[in-house]
Amino acid sequence: MENQSSVSEFFLRGISELPDQQQLLFGIFLCMYLITLTGNVLIILAIGSDPQLRTPMYFFLANLSFVDMGLISSTVTKMLVNVQTKQHSISYTGCLTQMYFFLMFGDLDSFLLAVMAYDRYVAICHPLHYSTIMSPRVCVLLLALCWVLTNTVALTHTLLMARLSFCVAGEIAHFFCDITPVLKLSCSDTHINEWTVLALGGTVLIVPFICIVISYVYIVSAILRVRAPGRGSKAFSTCSSHLCVVCVFYGTLFSAYLCPPSVASEEKDIAAAAMYTVVTPMLNPFIYSLRNKDMKGSLKRLLSHRRSFSS
Repeated sequence: MENQSSVSEFFLRGISELPDQQQLLFGIFLCMYLITLTGNVLIILAIGSDPQLRTPMYFFLANLSFVDMGLISSTVTKMLVNVQTKQHSISYTGCLTQMYFFLMFGDLDSFLLAVMAYDRYVAICHPLHYSTIMSPRVCVLLLALCWVLTNTVALTHTLLMARLSFCVAGEIAHFFCDITPVLKLSCSDTHINEWTVLALGGTVLIVPFICIVISYVYIVSAILRVRAPGRGSKAFSTCSSHLCVVCVFYGTLFSAYLCPPSVASEEKDIAAAAMYTVVTPMLNPFIYSLRNKDMKGSLKRLLSHRRSFSS
């Protein structure tokens, strides 16, 4: 698919166009980025170093942490560099590359949350068959399927974008190369791209969400049938962290991409995208470490081991 573009670079508007806010925003987003990396690395190290956490749920959580680091790195790092260098340009190739990785990691987040919901469904509704259904082989296959599907979707969008012509090096009304703002700059017919965004984007967003909802309907139904006092609340407590992450993720995602045109604006789109790509990956480690006793204990042991080792 040959690229017909005569443009070698675009210009990213960034979070704010006001010069006096640039350094303040740089400091805020740099801190959020470093907190996200630190929190998610600690989650991965805690899971990898604790034999008690080598279960399917924590296997997928470790991968979710990796994906969250990829999601925020694919969008924020370029913005931070642009603010510091006062150069808001991004090359045409760099823009398509950023778009590909943003789509891949963003879709992976959605699929992994759906797989984690299925894991909780099996654990609560079919506890006697849990080790058989969620065997290591099945977990690896589910993870591989998520990577294949999301890479296919991201590659499809990127290749369709590469076939378009861009006659003017315009300004992308965003802080990263998202599909819709880039499409607005094309001087080609973008109907195929728009229909693909609607079909693939809607499927990638809605199908995992429906799977999560169905899983929790069965989970709640199973818990309500539990007669023993306290066992129902104990069973649901294993889902509370995941449910909080789902609410934060899809709440910001729906506000970013399903906002009606009468309410949407470029400023609101940028703010919603910042919540989805920056705030959500930063909050996930806190949600899982504060609401999960096993994870909290593992992190304490990891940090105490590091301190004793350094001393």
